[in-house]
Amino acid sequence: MENIKINTEYIKLDQLLKWAGEAGSGAEAKSMIEEGKITINGDLETRRGRKIRPGDVVSIKEKEFLICR
Repeated sequence: MENIKINTEYIKLDQLLKWAGEAGSGAEAKSMIEEGKITINGDLETRRGRKIRPGDVVSIKEKEFLICR
């Protein structure tokens, strides 16, 4: 599991995917989310604007990211 540090209260899911280097553009992030490739805390997520907060675990394919402050 990789730690991703944010300096704000939250980050939106599509922004997180770009920040983590998993998506090269907003369109790519949107596609990954719509295709059901993302889970947050074990639950499938299909909303681009989902607010990700410290303590959340985001899974993308076989990778897991723990959001930290």
